[in-house]
Amino acid sequence: MSTSRTITLNGIDMFVREQGQGPLVLLCHGWPELSYSWRHQIGALAEAGYRVVAPDMRGFGQTSAPAGIDAYTIFHTVGDMVALVGALGESRAAIIGHDWGAPVAWHAALFRPDIFTAVAGLSVPPPRRGRARPLETLRKEGIENFYWQYFQEPGVAEREFEADVDFTMRAVFSKGFSDTGMSQMMRPGMGFLGDRSISRPLPPWLGEDELAVFVKAYRASGFRGGLNWYRNLDRNWDLTAPWQGAQIRQPSLFIAGSEDEVVTGLIGAKRIADMEKVLPGLRQKLVIEGAGHWVQQECAAEVNASLIAFLRSLT
Repeated sequence: MSTSRTITLNGIDMFVREQGQGPLVLLCHGWPELSYSWRHQIGALAEAGYRVVAPDMRGFGQTSAPAGIDAYTIFHTVGDMVALVGALGESRAAIIGHDWGAPVAWHAALFRPDIFTAVAGLSVPPPRRGRARPLETLRKEGIENFYWQYFQEPGVAEREFEADVDFTMRAVFSKGFSDTGMSQMMRPGMGFLGDRSISRPLPPWLGEDELAVFVKAYRASGFRGGLNWYRNLDRNWDLTAPWQGAQIRQPSLFIAGSEDEVVTGLIGAKRIADMEKVLPGLRQKLVIEGAGHWVQQECAAEVNASLIAFLRSLT
């Protein structure tokens, strides 16, 4: 069984779940998630011989949510992981991230290869820094209704999501965008969650008791902290200028679902085919047929097998 505690590091208090002994493995969740999103991986990786630590990331769950938007840059989130390794009394770690946790993992490996000796990303390909700021690029392409843009104005998405947290989490985790009005491209008057009159049954991989964990956490924390990650997209582009064209040379792994709109959509599709240019040490590119975005919850057995095989290959 995993245990939990709160660790003070990098100017915040970070809640972590941990289990096992052996080489350190960090698990970084995405939006709108929690360390609980790794519930199927923590025990499996621990049983395979690893010390597994999954934090509530900055701004999420029981971890501190600083007030300023500029406290959620990629330097802050990677800095948290560097500090976490040190706070755990370790000097090396493999780092694995899903959704927004994947850019943290990729950049942690990019910034600090001395600490993060192997990296895996789920659902979000490795970074390829474009020629201009992401939001600026969207505007130049005539796009004004992408969800990244909807999330920019403080308070707008928060009001939509916090009006009914139970509905929000059901909508986000339910399968399918097109049949509910949910889309990465905002429709007038629909917000991100789409048509609220349409029922959102839970997918078979998520039980009511599991959903309740997310609902309780977000009723307590709200959504501001996680949304502030999106409000640093252009700032992150500015900050990462020194790494333009850089490669992540450590052993790496990529996992995604074939039905994940993040992978097939506007941004991800451009980076999937040629990720080896960024990841010369790529060991496996696993696309699980029929799986969606929440791949480590939806296809735990396949994801666990791939992660364990990857970690064992390192030695």
